[in-house]
Amino acid sequence: MKKWLIPVIVIAIIGFGFYTWGKNFNNTAVTLNENVKEAWGNVQTSYQRRNDLIGNLVNTVKGAADFEKNTLEAVIKARSEATKTTIDPSNITPEQLAAFNEAQGGLSSALSRLLVTVERYPELKANQNFLKLQDELTSTENTIQTARTRYNEQIKPYNIHVNTFPNTILAGLFNFDEKPYFDSEAGAEKPVDVEFDF
Repeated sequence: MKKWLIPVIVIAIIGFGFYTWGKNFNNTAVTLNENVKEAWGNVQTSYQRRNDLIGNLVNTVKGAADFEKNTLEAVIKARSEATKTTIDPSNITPEQLAAFNEAQGGLSSALSRLLVTVERYPELKANQNFLKLQDELTSTENTIQTARTRYNEQIKPYNIHVNTFPNTILAGLFNFDEKPYFDSEAGAEKPVDVEFDF
């Protein structure tokens, strides 16, 4: 066998090894990234469902005589702010996710105030349409929580894949950046004040 053939074979084997490693890294990262995008789509769908229900709820509450105008305006404004915040699932940054979370948290807070205020209106509490919308909102909040949890579950394997060595080298070359997790909304760590009227 010719002497020059051995180095060529060794270089070919090393080159094939790097090609295989790069291909496997990229294909796995693409698959995991698509799982993250799908999970993010489910989060957005859940929030969109809530926004649609809130629109119907606000219209139902508007029909109630003398309902607090500022409470309704706060919900309408918060809903508008929440729908303005959009995120590209392939390029989610911690700052974008924090802004999205803050907007959705503001809407949740305004909606909570609305539902507490409704307690003072017996005609609303007896309105079947309102009660149905309230039940659907509760169900949708549970769906949102599930979608957020599943999103975080899809983020973990992706982040592990792109952050472990030596994959971090290829992640930088192929532009696969770490993705942020959903955190709890601001103030969620504080205990809820419960007041009983006797």
